[in-house]
Amino acid sequence: MPEFSFEAMTAAGSRNNGTLTATSEREVMTMLDARGLFPLRIELAKKASATSLGGGGRRVKARHIATFFSQLADLLRAGVPLLRSMEILQRQGSQPALTEVLREIHIKVADGMSLADAMALHPLAFNELSVSMVRAGQEGGFLEDVLERIADFTEHQEDLKAKVIGALAYPVFLAVVGFLVLQILVIFFVPKFEPIFKKLQERGELPWLTEILIAVSHLMQRHGLWVLAGVVLGYILFRNWARSEAGRRVVDGWRLRLPSVGTIYRSFALSRFTRILGTLLHNGIPILQALKIAKDSTGNKVLTDAIEQAAENVTAGNTLAEPLGACRHFPRDVVEMVAVGEESNNLEKVLINIADALEKRTTRQLELFVRLLEPVMLLVMALLTLVVVAGLLLPVFKMSTTVQ
Repeated sequence: MPEFSFEAMTAAGSRNNGTLTATSEREVMTMLDARGLFPLRIELAKKASATSLGGGGRRVKARHIATFFSQLADLLRAGVPLLRSMEILQRQGSQPALTEVLREIHIKVADGMSLADAMALHPLAFNELSVSMVRAGQEGGFLEDVLERIADFTEHQEDLKAKVIGALAYPVFLAVVGFLVLQILVIFFVPKFEPIFKKLQERGELPWLTEILIAVSHLMQRHGLWVLAGVVLGYILFRNWARSEAGRRVVDGWRLRLPSVGTIYRSFALSRFTRILGTLLHNGIPILQALKIAKDSTGNKVLTDAIEQAAENVTAGNTLAEPLGACRHFPRDVVEMVAVGEESNNLEKVLINIADALEKRTTRQLELFVRLLEPVMLLVMALLTLVVVAGLLLPVFKMSTTVQ
C-alpha cells in the first residue's frame, strides 16, 4: 500500500507531521480522526516511487491520455459507475501502454484508493496538474466536468506543441545540414590544401585565419571523437544540474530573459496558467486551492515562485492582481485585466480570455520569429562557409603576389 504524508493539528492547536500507510486519503483521514487530529494536508508521499508501486515507468502519449479523459467523462456523465467505466475503457483500449496503466488503476480504485491517488502512481502517464485537477473534481463533486476540461486542455496543448515543432523544423534542419557541411569541409577538404601552404608556413607568412583553420582541422581529425565525447559529457552534466532545484531556477530565469524567445516562452507559460486557473475557478474551486493546482502549469520555477507569493498575499486578504503586478514577469496588460476581473467578480471568464489573447499574440510572434530565423540561419551558414573559403584562398592570393 502507498504511504501518505500528512500535516495535522491537535486539539491544543499544535501541528503534527508524519506519514501513514493506507489505501486512500479517506482512510488516512479516518486514522487521523481516531487519533484526535484535524488534517490540514494529505498527499502521496514522494518517497513512494511510482516504479515500486507498479507501472509507473510506462510512458503514454498525451493525445492518448486526452482521449481517455474525454471517454471517461462521457461514460460518467451517462451514469456509468467509475469502476465499470474503467473496465470498459481498459477492454476497448488499443494502446498497450495505456491499457496496462488503466488495468493497474482499476485494481487500485477497486481496493479503495481514490482515482487521483491511483493516477499519481503513474507520473509518466499523468502529470501532477492532471492529478491535482482530478482530486479537486472528486472532492467538489464535478469530476465529469474536470475530466472534460483536462481532455480539451491536453488536446489544445498538443496542437500548440505541434505548431511550434512544425515552425522550428526547417530552421533546425538548416542548422544540422550547415553543421555537417562545415565538418566535411574542415575535416576532409582543408587538409588537401595544407601541402600547398607548407612553404608559406615555414616562412611564417601564412595568414592567421588559415593557421586557425588548419589547427581546427588537425584537432577534429586527431581528437574529433574526444571532442564529441566532451560535448556529450558536458551536455549530460548540464542537464543533470538543470534538473536540480537550484539549477532549474537559474535555467528558467535564463529562459525568461532570452531576447525575443524569452517573450514567446513567457507568453505560452502564462497562457497555460491563466487557462488552468480560469477553468478551476469556473468549476467552483476556491481561489487558493486553484492557485496551488495551477501554479505548476507554467513549467517555469521562477513564475511558479511568483504565483506562490501571490497566493500568500491572497491569503492575507489582498487581491490577486497586486502581487502579480509586483512581479516583473507578468505583463502590465495581463495584470490590469486580472484586476478588472476581480472587481467585476468575473475573474474566471477574464482569465480564459487572457489565455486566448496570449495564445493568438504569441502564435503571431512565433510565426514572425521563424520567418526571420530562416534567413538568419542561411546567412550564418553562408558566413561560416565564407570564412572557410577565405582561409583557403588568402594564401593562394599571397603566393600569386609573391610570384609576380
